[in-house]
Amino acid sequence: MSRVGKNPVVVPDGVTVDIAGQRVTAKGKLGEMIYTATDDVEITREDNLIFVKPKSDTGPAQKMWGTARARISNLVTGVSDGFTKNLELVGVGYRAAVQGNNLQLQLGFSHDVAYPIPKGISMSCEKPTSISISGADKQKVGQVAAEIRAYRPPEPYKGKGVHYQGEQILRKEGKKK
Repeated sequence: MSRVGKNPVVVPDGVTVDIAGQRVTAKGKLGEMIYTATDDVEITREDNLIFVKPKSDTGPAQKMWGTARARISNLVTGVSDGFTKNLELVGVGYRAAVQGNNLQLQLGFSHDVAYPIPKGISMSCEKPTSISISGADKQKVGQVAAEIRAYRPPEPYKGKGVHYQGEQILRKEGKKK
């Protein structure tokens, strides 16, 4: 039995949710998003609560119960508040700056890395060593953060690289004489 799926999704003020069969559409101040659930779950709405229930007791239906509820919750949260990931650049000379539709990164290579900012994502750099990525789609925000981190992942000896904010890097001891 899904512990996540049992909880209803609360629809906040300012968000309109339309349910047409397996298709859930949410509209809010940050845009409009659509999720189509599988046929294994049943989606209903009562007042400002959305309930997800499995149609049968089979394995796939039980698995999709919690997944569908989490996806709908992310949909509603995304169009009302949005999601944010913060990255930190650790290393001498590591810098980031937003220039037009590109994120310019200096990560110790012989050249600058220009990362094109995708549609639906906004980036800002309050300091040259921090990047804030925000948007309505949780999956897209996480994917963009992972792609930027992949240019220079943190290394275990000095801890240099692109970190998620608050990430703990397991440090290794260097060579001994």
